Amino acid sequence: MYETAAGGAGLVLSAGGRSGTAAVGRPGGSALGTTDEPAELVTALRAEGVVDPEIRERVRQVARRLSVPRPPRDRRSRRGVGELTSVPWSGGSDELDLERTLEAMAGAAVLEPEDVVVRERRRRSRSVVLAVDVSGSMRGERVRTAAATVGALAGELSRDRVAVIAFWSDAAVLVPLGETMAPMAVLDLLLRVPTEGLTNVSFPLEVATRMLAGVPSRDARVLLLSDCVHNAGPDPRVAAARVPRLDVLLDVSGEKDVELGQELAAAGRGRCRPVRDHREVAAALERIFAD
Repeated sequence: MYETAAGGAGLVLSAGGRSGTAAVGRPGGSALGTTDEPAELVTALRAEGVVDPEIRERVRQVARRLSVPRPPRDRRSRRGVGELTSVPWSGGSDELDLERTLEAMAGAAVLEPEDVVVRERRRRSRSVVLAVDVSGSMRGERVRTAAATVGALAGELSRDRVAVIAFWSDAAVLVPLGETMAPMAVLDLLLRVPTEGLTNVSFPLEVATRMLAGVPSRDARVLLLSDCVHNAGPDPRVAAARVPRLDVLLDVSGEKDVELGQELAAAGRGRCRPVRDHREVAAALERIFAD
């Protein structure tokens, strides 16, 4: 696993003597493969303005159509679950906010149900790991679709804790969980990772699981952006089962493994949504984040 260099000035990809292993085969699945790739040094500029104008416009197009639903209200008032907030009563809480309710009563001739103010705990943020496939099969148009997706989501999930992992036969942590970074800076990092090599879907899922350790399972999720043509590393369905929730945005514009994408989402208790280009991304993401 590769991580951003100290100080966030660059992304150091160092092989470290680790060789890839063959993928686990199955009838009708992706082909077997091995890898022992040399690594490179990728300069990662944080300033905006370096992203290709076409990618930038795609981000805008996806973002204009995208509205990710917020996490559902948590009506439980259990200690430590969510942030305690005063809200109008809607039948789900019996913890009265007496001061706010008296204020509402003072200006009302008739007390309406919504004038009763209660204290409820609401979930304010999610922890989301975006795992982006930059292997050889995702080059060109497909990686542009993935980049537009990441850029739009980075802005849409600004109130959440977000991490970004790029993966091929290995994986690079571009944005650690919870680190704040401008969407175009995230894109710049992502687009500077070479799109080459085999596809090890299992490894980023393992990394994401470690990142999300300690996060309540209902607030933790992983979004895999890939064609799911897995041809290096162990069976990713095993890693998918360990993720709190795994959703798959499956690029079907070229070579793909739809069956594996669906199986990964099922193992990770999530959804698999196919997309052919960036125009279909917003609708697919809204369905994924609808629950």
